[in-house]
Amino acid sequence: MSNIIDASNLGKQYQLHHGGLFANASLKESFTAFAGRLRGALHSVPLEQKKIVPQKSESFWALKDLSFKVVQGERIGLIGSNGAGKSTLLKILSRITWPTTGQVKIKGRVSSLLEVGTGFHPELTGRENIYLNGAILGMTRAEIRRKFDEIVWFADVEKFLDTPAKRYSSGMYLRLAFAVAAHLEPDILLVDEVLAVGDASFQKKCLGKMKDVGKEGRTIIMVSHSMAAIENLCTRVLVLDKGQKMMEGYPARMIQGYLNSFDGKDKALFIEQWEDRRGAGSIRIHSFCVLDHEHQPVNILVSGREYIFRFGYKARIDKAKSIDFSFTVSDMAGRVLFRNRTLESGLDLPGTLCPKGYLDCRIPRLGLTRGRYTFGFTMIVDGVESDHLPGEQALCFDVMDGDFFGTSQLSDLAPVIVDHKWTIKGLKR
Repeated sequence: MSNIIDASNLGKQYQLHHGGLFANASLKESFTAFAGRLRGALHSVPLEQKKIVPQKSESFWALKDLSFKVVQGERIGLIGSNGAGKSTLLKILSRITWPTTGQVKIKGRVSSLLEVGTGFHPELTGRENIYLNGAILGMTRAEIRRKFDEIVWFADVEKFLDTPAKRYSSGMYLRLAFAVAAHLEPDILLVDEVLAVGDASFQKKCLGKMKDVGKEGRTIIMVSHSMAAIENLCTRVLVLDKGQKMMEGYPARMIQGYLNSFDGKDKALFIEQWEDRRGAGSIRIHSFCVLDHEHQPVNILVSGREYIFRFGYKARIDKAKSIDFSFTVSDMAGRVLFRNRTLESGLDLPGTLCPKGYLDCRIPRLGLTRGRYTFGFTMIVDGVESDHLPGEQALCFDVMDGDFFGTSQLSDLAPVIVDHKWTIKGLKR
């Protein structure tokens, strides 16, 4: 398929201004001095008390040397930390602003939803704003009239249709703005982090609509801090950092790479010399790390993903009749959420123990919601406690939202997610 967006060496430069008037003056004093200048009375502010400095400016590149191509029908996710250039890129694509360097070629009609209520007039009713906003986005009056009922149903504002928009809540603004933009039938739909305003039901409706838009062969470029929404909706992800493209590829891999990129902690935790542990020491845990599905060490985990909890050990014995190792995961309040134990899972022991090795516990789908969790462990060798370290805040890992059930819905009412399926059966009377 042909490229619907072709961006080449995009750059956007802004000028940041510092200083000016009185460097050590308050805002009120600076304004007074400025007014005095206009009246020719600069002496009204004592010069011996205020240091006059010239205004300085510096260049800031919100985007720099950014190149990418988008094929018609792709759903692109843009992720990155605050200030990475995501919103600036969407503004360039929507032609709100122009690049300082480079160029972007766009084929087809673009609809953008970058800020809640953009193009709405507070004194006009919801009905009038549908026509106004639709016209701003490029819809003809006949097209708006044809889609009017569907827009009203989607936004769920029928009761308030003839109420001035200034009396709408931010959620109502969002629903109506998204409904108009999504029903424009654009070739390209640009969506900035506006879905965070709506409730769970509306988020589900929005994501479903964007999926439908994608299935119809139209293109979506979406900025969101919800990794679950990005993973569920997008076919490709661009990771931006300081205005430049850091990574590009499949959503799951890019999300984990992004999470790892801003986590500067060591991926492996070496605990051999840690105190506050007890046990005979015939076998001792000396390190811990978490591996993803590609066996790469990570610190930040995502709900619903596969991980391996790896415990490195050192043995002072070469044989053991029984080894019972367990680790518990708790929340930050100290409440134990679950325990994984080798004895219960049927671990087969080798005849001879190597001096060094590791115990791997594979978790096919991590059933924890967003938050920080602590863990501790116990090693029992031939019925004797060999090593024990209680859970504490130093032994911890972080979990980010993930699309556990593949529905883009976040399970945030409890810390633990239990894998399950629902069915419904009707009973005949």
